[in-house]
Formats: sequence, C-alpha cells, structure tokens
Amino acid sequence: MTKEEKNQFVDDLTVKLNNANIFYLADIAGLDAENSSKLRRSCFSGNIQMEVVKNSLLKKALERAEGNYDELYVSLKGNTSIMFAETGNGPAKLIKEFRKKSEKPILKGAFIDQAIFIGDANLDALVALKSKEELIGDIIALLQSPAKNVISALQSSGGKIAGIVKTLSERPE
Repeated sequence: MTKEEKNQFVDDLTVKLNNANIFYLADIAGLDAENSSKLRRSCFSGNIQMEVVKNSLLKKALERAEGNYDELYVSLKGNTSIMFAETGNGPAKLIKEFRKKSEKPILKGAFIDQAIFIGDANLDALVALKSKEELIGDIIALLQSPAKNVISALQSSGGKIAGIVKTLSERPE
C-alpha cells in the first residue's frame, strides 16, 4: 500500500468514525476461511459493516476523528477488525452467537454513544444493552399499563352495575 493509499484509507476511515455512534473492535485472528466467511455473512445479514484494519492506520483515524478515543488505543494490538452498526447491542449479540461455535471473535473494545468499553469481559453487558426502539417499546408498554387497568376496571364495573340494575328492576315490589 503506497503512502497516498494509506492516507486515503485513513481519511475514509476518519469520515466513517465521525459518522458512527457505534463501533466495535474485535480480534478475528485464527478464523479459517470458512468461519471468516460465515462471520462476514452474519455481519451482512445483521446490518453490520465489518472491515479488517491495520492498528497503526486505525489509530491515526481515531486521532483525526472528532471525539475522545484515547481509551481505545490500548486495544490496538494484534489483529483488529472494526464493526460499524446502527444498534448498540447488534455486534455484541453477533459475537456472542458466533462464539457458541468458535473461540473467536474476541471483543477488544466498543464505542457506543460516547461510552467506551474495553475488553471481552464487557460482552455480556453489551448484549444486555437495549436499542432505542426496544427502550421506546418498553416505555410505551409502561405508559399503557395503567390506562389498560382503568379501562378494564370500568368495563367490569359497568357490567356489574348493569347486572345489579337489571336484577333490581326485575324484582317484584
């Protein structure tokens, strides 16, 4: 790769980092061609963009990008691939699912909406993160619950009152 190509790659990666709220760094070294292909297919079907990058070029891109990524520099050792996603827990779920059949990929670090997670020990916490849509759904369900209870109580009470009125009206005087 020539110096111009490297600079262009770093510039392109910097733009991606600036536009991304979520990215994961993973180690996929040691995956054979078949498993590597399966991982890429899983990423594609999960709407996750994965690229293998050189650590030195990724570090330059992180330095040029807007934001503070200093904590991620310690994870730039060995083989590194970067995963860009729309949902915060998408790559974590993919990694966890893939590791049921293989030892790799190993989570090196993650950047999710200004929060940085370092190390594979954070994988379970990242899987448990809820996406924006899931949180909105939970909030709507919580808001609907009291209204459903009130409507249910009114409907059942209305039936009881109607029954009582009917019984009273049919009663001989």
